[in-house]
Amino acid sequence: MADVNDVPWLTILGWGESGTEGLTAASRDALEDAEVVFGARRHLRLLPSLAAEVREWPVPFADGLPQLLAERGRRVVMLVSGDPFWFGAGSTLTRHLRAGEWQALPSPSTFSLAASRLGWSLDGCPCLGLHAKPLTRIRPHLYRGRRLLVLLRDGDAVAELADLLARFGFGESKLHILESLGGDDERIRAVRADATLPDDIAHPVAVGLEVAGDGPALPLTPGLPDEWFEHDGQITKQAVRAMTLAALAPVAGERLWDIGTGSGSIAIEWLLAHPDNQAVAFECNGERAARARHNARTLGVDWLEVVEGRALKVLGEQALGDQALGDHALPDAVFIGGGLSETLLEALWRRLPAGVRIVANAVTLESEALLAHWQQQAGGELLRLELAAAAPIGSRRGWKASYPIVQWRVIR
Repeated sequence: MADVNDVPWLTILGWGESGTEGLTAASRDALEDAEVVFGARRHLRLLPSLAAEVREWPVPFADGLPQLLAERGRRVVMLVSGDPFWFGAGSTLTRHLRAGEWQALPSPSTFSLAASRLGWSLDGCPCLGLHAKPLTRIRPHLYRGRRLLVLLRDGDAVAELADLLARFGFGESKLHILESLGGDDERIRAVRADATLPDDIAHPVAVGLEVAGDGPALPLTPGLPDEWFEHDGQITKQAVRAMTLAALAPVAGERLWDIGTGSGSIAIEWLLAHPDNQAVAFECNGERAARARHNARTLGVDWLEVVEGRALKVLGEQALGDQALGDHALPDAVFIGGGLSETLLEALWRRLPAGVRIVANAVTLESEALLAHWQQQAGGELLRLELAAAAPIGSRRGWKASYPIVQWRVIR
């Protein structure tokens, strides 16, 4: 535990487009007392004359960390945008420091400034930091009447966002383009996503988005319609997928292994269940692996990790250690939708820790027999899922049955 009398050598100082005019007295004092000041180029341009040594933070960001840590023992100020711990650099910096080494003096975040300009309630609209992440992460948030605040890297990204909205069916959405909030160059303009955008949008920029249009919203319950996914028929169909996800029972912050992922539908819906969830999808067919990645990006869960190769080869005995699966952390749940075999089940059962939920689906007689044998030996629940849909029979209709699915649900 840090001594309460210790004086932190590092001050993480929230900085805005207003420069020193927007600073508190404590922040001004920290700047005046500093021996070294670090900051990005756009921050340093607003810095007044100081006695301190001023250094520009390099790109990429991680390259500056050794330089910063080398100044331990001196009075150092690090300039970061707005609130350091809301989509800022604060958490990245403090991972390398002890608790008593630093203090933070935040300024209003871009989100706070944007909400105050637009008159929006911050607790009523998601705030997304997409300046360094794929814009498709906005997809789960899109539905008519929704308000969003989004940080973007530059004017080109605003145009990309507008194009994305139009492609998703939300071209009627209103974009409030918010530039240089809090500074002398502050500017706010509004335009529809499907209209011609200004060609002089300046960084730093955020967008206040009022979603409108006839685009489909992502359903909130498990079992998205099959048409949400690109596939070649190798997909766990909607009704079975809903039951499979119910059996997997995703909980916030958990990790899934999806073996034989096909289109990626199970892993993608696992990730849609909560933004903190993780998933690794294994697929031996290169075309299907690429399709799973595409589906994940389109549906806003681009952090799905797709591993190409046969499960037993990728999850080899050397990799199936007690602590990790090669570079893959051990899961909380496993779904086997393809590649089911005695060898795979033995390897998983031998190496997975107690408490991992396993769900396996089988459609052939041979794989059914395998699951029946394992359920008899290891327990769990064995279900037979039979579905039929109405289909024409001449001038009338009848039930057309799908192949039955045998599902084994068990806790290791």
